[in-house]
Amino acid sequence: MRGYTMSKDEYLTRLRRIEGQVRGLQRMIDEDVYCIDVLTQVSAVTKALRGVGMGLLDEHIRHCVRGAAAEADDPAEVDALVTEATEAIERLLRS
Repeated sequence: MRGYTMSKDEYLTRLRRIEGQVRGLQRMIDEDVYCIDVLTQVSAVTKALRGVGMGLLDEHIRHCVRGAAAEADDPAEVDALVTEATEAIERLLRS
C-alpha cells in the first residue's frame, strides 16, 4: 500500500482542480489576457502543485520510510531510505 492511499481521493480532487486551473491558463493565453493576470494564475497553480507535492512527501516519510526503516535489519538500508527521502525533498525545493 502506498503512503497516499488513504488520501487518494483528496489528491485526485486537488489534481483535477489544478488541471482546471491549467486549462484556464491556456484560455487566458489564447484570449491575450494581461501578462500580470496570467502570471498571478501561474503562481496559484505552482503553489497548488507544491502543496500536493509536500503532502505526498509527508505521507511518504510517515508511512513508507517509517515502515521500511522499522523492518530494516541493516543500518545501510535505513541510510538508503533517508537518502531517497532527502533527494525527494531536494527535488521539491528546486521546483
